[in-house]
Amino acid sequence: MEGAQGSYVARTPEEVFRDYRGRRAGMIKALTTDVEKFFQACDPDKENLCLYGLPTEQWDVALPAEEVPPEMPEPVLGINFARDGMDEKDWLALVAVHSDAWLLAVAFYFGARFGFDKEARRRLFNMINNLPTIYEVVTGTAKKQQMKEKTPNSSTKSSKPHPSKMSRVETKPTPRKDEEESGGEEEEEEEEEETKQKNHKRNNNINSSNKKRTRNEEDSEEEEEEQDNALCGSCGTKGANDEFWICCDLCERWFHGRCVKVTPAKAEHIKQYKCPDCTSIKRK
Repeated sequence: MEGAQGSYVARTPEEVFRDYRGRRAGMIKALTTDVEKFFQACDPDKENLCLYGLPTEQWDVALPAEEVPPEMPEPVLGINFARDGMDEKDWLALVAVHSDAWLLAVAFYFGARFGFDKEARRRLFNMINNLPTIYEVVTGTAKKQQMKEKTPNSSTKSSKPHPSKMSRVETKPTPRKDEEESGGEEEEEEEEEETKQKNHKRNNNINSSNKKRTRNEEDSEEEEEEQDNALCGSCGTKGANDEFWICCDLCERWFHGRCVKVTPAKAEHIKQYKCPDCTSIKRK
């Protein structure tokens, strides 16, 4: 893609960093100030889409480069597919993480292409590392870190009390022998009663945990049996035994991951999955 490759050829670490900074600014704009426009551009009904940062501090959502292999590293594919299946903040944070990875890949691609030595690579990395990541900006972590850096360390105070504030030691009268014996009997009775209460409470906890474990095992067995007998809501077949399945949280139908373009890695980031049918109904 012409826009992704930049408008000039970088030759020095400073020029590569200038390219990095421009692309980073464009992607931050997409995920913050232009977030509504970016959200609309990532239509799940379209093909695999990528977020590109341009050296001119602009951004673009487009299909990946058609040439294989591409002339330079490409951003992550399919950011639009997870848009409606995740909380918006989590989705933006996920896109931000992949954007950081792409920016580093592009910067050090230039470094390798123009033969940067160890010192030049170190200088480039230090310049990049002085800037907050896109993820830190989008999630607000960068502001928290700046607040911590600005807050001065609180002065440590001596834990030793001032002599004037120290309490005076008072001597207590020695208890008589008969008082000690009666006090000892009362303490033994209290300890016995406390032990009985602890044992009773522990037995109740064990019984309740056993009941919960039994219910959870029954529920998991029923869910496994339901999944074994389920047919894919998309293709209508069972598929292989070891195939990845995902269940729609709205209609509770099961789908092959390959049929709805959801991988196990992508499913880990989805809090509430909605199948294509439920998604289209909601959009209408």
